[in-house]
Amino acid sequence: MDTKLLELLVCPVTKGPLTYDRERQELVSRSARLAYPVRDGIPVLLENEARTLTDEELDK
Repeated sequence: MDTKLLELLVCPVTKGPLTYDRERQELVSRSARLAYPVRDGIPVLLENEARTLTDEELDK
C-alpha cells in the first residue's frame, strides 16, 4: 500500500484516519471499529464490505 495514498484516505463512516494491516490486507478504522478489505491493491471503502473489529483486535 502506497504510504502517500494511505495519508489521503479516511474512514468513510467517521472521516478518521486509517491504518494498514499488511498481514490481513485491510485498512483499519479504530474509531468506527471496522476493517475495510484491500483487494488487488485497491481499497474497498464501502461500509457494507467492511468487517467489524472484535474487542481483542482493538486492544492490540
